[in-house]
Amino acid sequence: MARNYLVLLFISCLLLLQFGCQEETMSAEKPEAGLVSSEEKAEAAIQTDEGEPIIEFEKTVADFGQIGVTSSRKVAEFKFTNSGDGLLEIKEVERCCGVVAKLDKTEYAPGQSGVVKAEFQATQKPGLYMKNIYVNSNDKTKPRLALTIKAMVVSKVSYSPKRLRLFLEEENAGCPKIVLNSLDNQPFSITHFSSTGESISADIDNSVEATKFVLSPVVDVEKLNDNPKGRINISMTHPEEKTAQITFDMLPKFSTSPPLIIAFNASPEKPIVRKVSVLNNYGGAFEIESVSSPNNTIKVLSQEKIRDGYQLNVEMTPPESEGKTFFADVLVVKIKDGDELKIVCRVFYRQ
Repeated sequence: MARNYLVLLFISCLLLLQFGCQEETMSAEKPEAGLVSSEEKAEAAIQTDEGEPIIEFEKTVADFGQIGVTSSRKVAEFKFTNSGDGLLEIKEVERCCGVVAKLDKTEYAPGQSGVVKAEFQATQKPGLYMKNIYVNSNDKTKPRLALTIKAMVVSKVSYSPKRLRLFLEEENAGCPKIVLNSLDNQPFSITHFSSTGESISADIDNSVEATKFVLSPVVDVEKLNDNPKGRINISMTHPEEKTAQITFDMLPKFSTSPPLIIAFNASPEKPIVRKVSVLNNYGGAFEIESVSSPNNTIKVLSQEKIRDGYQLNVEMTPPESEGKTFFADVLVVKIKDGDELKIVCRVFYRQ
């Protein structure tokens, strides 16, 4: 009997120990108050996900149609909305040559709208004008979106001639009248007329508005001699075209052919011979008073009379190279009682 009692007591002790271990194990598996498991953190992250932003533009192309050659700066507006359910972040609006992009802010909550403003000045040459700017955002489907600006640049004011060819021995240097016409019937006035070296002028009245002007330029021949080539600038009040530019050049009395001498594969102290023509472009008789060069490397071997001038046999003698790849000098031709003509000479040594 006592023996059976001891067996039962032993079994009871084993059961109590097993129950205690299970309690301890369960207690260890149960998280302490205030701590969150990794699975619960992942679930919480899913539940608190802010969603994805979506950037939607009303248009991605701003077409200005026809604009003037020198029209004022224009502004293209691209309106957009964040149609997603996450915060839209615009990281950058890439600029393009000649286009400046502006944005009020960089973050837009779901449902908020904004505008990308692009200021630009069209080219001064007629033709198609097209530029792209790029919007970089956190929209995963459109992280870099192109916005296009385009316009057809056309002349709103025609003017002729575009170039003046002037001649010394003609009355008023043979300068023709300049005609300006408004092609869109928009009246304008002429506010300014100027030219290179003030060699060409014209009377204007900036109080007069019209769709057509005929100007009578006056040439100052003495000033034209000092500035045989240049440009006329005419300023206008036309809203789509502000300036007209006309180039001019005068046929000089004397010229040389060629105007520049270049020789290759030269050896030091070995002469090079070239032919040079000196001409009177207006056909008059003249004499060559002298021919020289600053470095004394050029001399005239012979001089022959030809139609409207002379042909010279010119000898160039390159000096020692002294490590240089070329040498330069100037052939100076002095016309008796007239102009001084200069011909640049470049001689490249044999390598």
